[in-house]
Amino acid sequence: MSAIQDLQRDGREQRAALESTKARLSSLEALLHRLTLGQAAAPWDTQEGLQTELELAYSNLVRDKSALEEEKRRLEAENRDLARRLESSSKEVARLRRGQCPQARSTSEDVPPGSKEGCGELIWVGEPVTLRTAETLMGKYGVWMRDPQAAYPYTQETTWRIDTVGTDIRQVFEYDLISQFLQGYPSKVHVLPRPLESTGAVVYQGSLYFQGAESRTVIRYELYTETLKAEKEIPGAGYHGQFPYSWGGYTDIDLAVDETGLWVIYSTEAAKGAIVLSKLNPENLELEQTWETNIRKQSVANAFIICSTLYTISSYSLPDATVNFAYDTGTGSSKALTVPFKNRYKYSSMIDYNPLEKKLFAWDNFNMVTYDIRLSQM
Repeated sequence: MSAIQDLQRDGREQRAALESTKARLSSLEALLHRLTLGQAAAPWDTQEGLQTELELAYSNLVRDKSALEEEKRRLEAENRDLARRLESSSKEVARLRRGQCPQARSTSEDVPPGSKEGCGELIWVGEPVTLRTAETLMGKYGVWMRDPQAAYPYTQETTWRIDTVGTDIRQVFEYDLISQFLQGYPSKVHVLPRPLESTGAVVYQGSLYFQGAESRTVIRYELYTETLKAEKEIPGAGYHGQFPYSWGGYTDIDLAVDETGLWVIYSTEAAKGAIVLSKLNPENLELEQTWETNIRKQSVANAFIICSTLYTISSYSLPDATVNFAYDTGTGSSKALTVPFKNRYKYSSMIDYNPLEKKLFAWDNFNMVTYDIRLSQM
């Protein structure tokens, strides 16, 4: 934006210089006309005065021409420099859209999408930081998110929020800037063509993914075009209170995003209530791979995925809870953990991981909060 403003300012200055030169040229043409018409009849001293005035005007024009040529060369050099900067910025934007944080990389080479660089095991969760408090009873529990691979016209700052108390949840509040989110002034309100269920929604690559109300269907809603792009029934998945997290809230189907893509967390009759994980194709929602864990879904308060590893929370209401289990999809094994986790407001209804910001986003009893995290070195 700064570069564009500089170009606009330089363009205005150049136009002003050209207008000045045009004015001088008009003056010179008038002098030539007067000299031509009056040369025969005018006295010698008048002719000499006109000639002197003409020579002075010509000298000024030559000087202005040289100055304009120099200005043109300067602008051309600045344009070349701007083109290089824009090319560099385009590469930076492409890297950010792939969810790769440049500061976290040790080389200047692009990291391919789906890379697990910077991954490790979760070893620490910080104190919750409260960003916003819901204004009405509809916001006792809900979901809020940012897109880790933002697509045009959205940015890393664009924030979405859904209050999920009620039976016909369709409103999605959109905030262009973090400051608007903090102040509670949405830029736009989407009204979904189908109601969603509970707090399992995520935004990824410009689309909102959510569970359709009273169904085992996952839906992809493209935010920019405001259209449904795909829907898919999750085979055998419990819904509407069959296999929720321990706090209830019809949290049978929970979507998640990590460094490697889009996931769905659920359970089935066949799994006898144990957590099942499936990797989803973000375009058509086809299941690409599925894992069955030995962690009973209704025994944990919530779950999220970091670096293809599932983590669960022991309690939604105890102030001093823990991240109590981890299931590694790479090895197909689980283990117990005791990483401290604070439920400051004693009713955490949503916990998600943002792989771009490397933070946990949560909704705790009307409050939208974040947690810093730390991973071990692989």
